[in-house]
Amino acid sequence: MNNMNNTSTIISKSRDIYTVSRLNREVRTILETGFPLLWIEAELSNFSRPASGHWYFSLKDEAAQVKCAMFKNRNQLVKVLPANGKQVLVRAKIGLYEPRGDYQLIIEHMEEAGDGALRRQFEFLKNKLSNEGLFDASYKKDIPETVTRVGIITSSSGAAIHDILTTLQRRFPMEQTIVYPVPVQGKGACNKIAAAINKANARREVDILILARGGGSLEDLWEFNEEIVARAIFDSAIPIVTGIGHEVDFTIADFVADQRAATPTAAAELISPDRYQQLQKLSAIETRLTYVIQHKLQQKQQKIDWLNKRIRHPKEQLKIINNKLNELNQRNINNIKRLLMASRSKTNLLEAKVQQYNPSHKVIQLQQTFESMSTRFQRASKQVLLTRSKKLQHLIYTLDALSPLHTLKRGYAIIKDQNDKIIRNVNEIKKNQIIKSELAKGYILSTITEINDD
Repeated sequence: MNNMNNTSTIISKSRDIYTVSRLNREVRTILETGFPLLWIEAELSNFSRPASGHWYFSLKDEAAQVKCAMFKNRNQLVKVLPANGKQVLVRAKIGLYEPRGDYQLIIEHMEEAGDGALRRQFEFLKNKLSNEGLFDASYKKDIPETVTRVGIITSSSGAAIHDILTTLQRRFPMEQTIVYPVPVQGKGACNKIAAAINKANARREVDILILARGGGSLEDLWEFNEEIVARAIFDSAIPIVTGIGHEVDFTIADFVADQRAATPTAAAELISPDRYQQLQKLSAIETRLTYVIQHKLQQKQQKIDWLNKRIRHPKEQLKIINNKLNELNQRNINNIKRLLMASRSKTNLLEAKVQQYNPSHKVIQLQQTFESMSTRFQRASKQVLLTRSKKLQHLIYTLDALSPLHTLKRGYAIIKDQNDKIIRNVNEIKKNQIIKSELAKGYILSTITEINDD
């Protein structure tokens, strides 16, 4: 009996036995740390809201369901009203309710599934185009200061076209307008919007384009969030101003456009000058121009009066001119005489200096010195060459006597190993080693069969 008890004690100590609490705690840790935050789209059911303020419900699809909890501090931020049967999109982490061992989702965020999907598409495309640089300010084109022809891309039956035309007529009636009618809602509208932008660029008949539509939900405005419209706006050579929806509405088209206006009416006001302001500017310019013209006329009149005072009879003018010519002629004659005298004196002085420094005697003396030195140089050169020739012959004889080639011609050989190292001692070679014997003409390869170090 004691042996059995001892055996049981040993087995118990060798096993890691879990309690249920420990098991649930470790499973919860694994679930919470093993999964990131997840986005889940499903149908909401079994919704309950106890007095604590927390929400408890299930999320299900056609084949499965999972229990969920959303605590008060998180559900207070939710804008959607939860109801059984509603499709929702949630952000959640996986957990485990330890007291009952129930696997569940802890919900951190909830939104309606349809709107949430569109929002995700919107953010995805926005980030993509932003990373490509389509929103960069460096690509934005300036709005022309003077606009005479305006292109409008919108629905021909909507309120936006009426607001834009009314605003342009009120502010600046001289502007011409060309309407490119397109559907602004519904499947395929984005392709027609992009085609209208390309058509306006091909025709080049307007100075600026207004892309507009009235307000609506995210789904209503969705055609202006399509990539094809964004790229058509970016590629447009004509500046584009958007006026889409209300002030709080932002679309991808707004980010790519050269300028965004809060509404269609604001877009029309942005690109058109106020005619009353223009009239005031013209009036100010007229006043300034009148002042400048009058000032110039006064200056010219003063100059005319001054010139009239200086006018003389032509005969008197000719007499004055003739006197000036005679005076100038006499001054020129005097100047020429003075220059001739100075030149003659300078010439005489130069002739005297030339005779003083006549180089003919010096040239003869230098020629004699050159001939004497040339003769001495030739004699010295011959003597130096003879001495150096004898010394060279002596060195050649000595070098030939000491040359190892001369020694080889007498029957000797130079022994080298395979690396062309000269062998001077038998200790530097081994048996069966190949050696090379260099003779006066050619060499011999040999194999060592015996070594005698005597």
